Amino acid sequence: MNKHTQNPFEPLDTELPTLQNSASILCPRLYSKHLFATANEVIIEHAGEEYRLRLTRQGKLILTK
Repeated sequence: MNKHTQNPFEPLDTELPTLQNSASILCPRLYSKHLFATANEVIIEHAGEEYRLRLTRQGKLILTK
């Protein structure tokens, strides 16, 4: 599986970080195609509040509280 199709829930590589790949090790990557596989909207709960992340017809993301 290449870096762009990695399952976001699989463990990260154990190689030592370099300047080029350190951001991906420190910050998990989620792919919108996985989030929006069956819907155009997902609900994110943060600090007891509900947020909606929507995918527009133009392929843009909108986050609202």
